[in-house]
Amino acid sequence: MSFDLDHHGDAEVGAGLIDLAVNVRHQAMPAWLAGPIAESLGALSAYPDDRAATAAVAARHRRDPAEVLLTAGAAQGFVLLAQALRGARRPVVVHPQFTEPEAALRNAGHRVERVILREPDGFRLDPGLVPDDSDLVFVGNPTNPTSVLHPAADVAKLARPGRVLVVDEAFADTTFRPGVPGEPESLAERRDLPGLVVVRSLTKTWGLAGLRIGYLLGPAGLLRRLAAAQPLWAVSTPALAAAAACASPVAVATEREIAAALAAERAHLVERLRRVPSVTVPGDPASAFVPVRLPAADQVRAELRRRGYAVRRGDTFPGLGLDWLRIAVRDTATTDGFVQTLTDVIEERP
Repeated sequence: MSFDLDHHGDAEVGAGLIDLAVNVRHQAMPAWLAGPIAESLGALSAYPDDRAATAAVAARHRRDPAEVLLTAGAAQGFVLLAQALRGARRPVVVHPQFTEPEAALRNAGHRVERVILREPDGFRLDPGLVPDDSDLVFVGNPTNPTSVLHPAADVAKLARPGRVLVVDEAFADTTFRPGVPGEPESLAERRDLPGLVVVRSLTKTWGLAGLRIGYLLGPAGLLRRLAAAQPLWAVSTPALAAAAACASPVAVATEREIAAALAAERAHLVERLRRVPSVTVPGDPASAFVPVRLPAADQVRAELRRRGYAVRRGDTFPGLGLDWLRIAVRDTATTDGFVQTLTDVIEERP
C-alpha cells in the first residue's frame, strides 16, 4: 500500500468547517506572548539575532546553549537531519507516526526502512523491533497519530554509540500525569544518551503554526553539523521573540495548566467516542488528538464534512489504513456536538 506522506491535517480544513483535523490549540494568545511578538516587529530592519532565544530555550531544558538549534518549525529540523546525515547506512522510521521525517529522508535520497507498531499491542514501542545495526532512528513521543506516550525508559533503550536517535517531542507539552511534575516521559533534559536528538515545536499549545518556530536539542558537535545545512537567518525575529517567551517560567507553568485541562477534555472525548457504535479507540490516548477505527471511515469522513466537521484521514499514515480517522481534542461543547453528528452518520448508514 502506498501512502501520501505529504498530506497533513490542514488540507482537510475549509471555510465554514469546525476544525477537528489540525492539532493546534485555538485559544487567544496570552499577553506575555503576544506582546514580545508585536514588539519584535519594530526590529525587522535588522537581521535576526538568535542568541537570547537560544539561551532561554537552553535554560528551560537545563542545557548548554551549544546543545540548542532553533529552527523554522520542527519540520525544518527533520529536513536538516535528513540532509546533514546523508551518510546514514540504515535509516529506520518507527510507524505509525508523523510522516514528515520519512518524507524528508526520502527527499534527501535515503532508503528508508519502516518498523510498524501494531494495534493489538496498543501501538506501544518495542525497542527490540528496531534493527541493531540501524544508525539513524526516528520515533515520536507522544506519537502522532496514535496518541501513545511511550515510557522514556523504552525510548532510551534505542540510544547507543554510532546511532543518531531522533525523538519527535512536538506534542510533549500536551501531556500530563497527575502528581508528576513537568512533561512525563520527555527526554529533553537527557544529556547522557549517545546520539540523542530531541525535536520540539511551539506550534501546538501556543497556536503558532503560521510563525514557524521549533528547535532541536542534542550533542553540540552533532548540532553544528545540522546548523551547517541550515540557511542563514533561518528563524525570523518574531519567531525568536516567541521562542524566548515560551521558554519563560510563566510559559512553562501555563503550559502545565493547559495540559491538565486538555487531559480532562481528552478523557471526555474518549469516553463519548467509546459509546459510539462500531467505533474503536485503541490504547490510552495521551496527547491533543485521538485515533479511531471504524468501518468505511473514508465515507464517514466525507459525510462529516458535509455536516460541518473536518477530521483527519488516517490512511496516509503507514501502519494505519482506510478504516482510521484522527480527531483533535476540543472543548466539551464542540466534542458533544461532533460525537452526536458522528453517531447520526454511522446510524444512518445502510
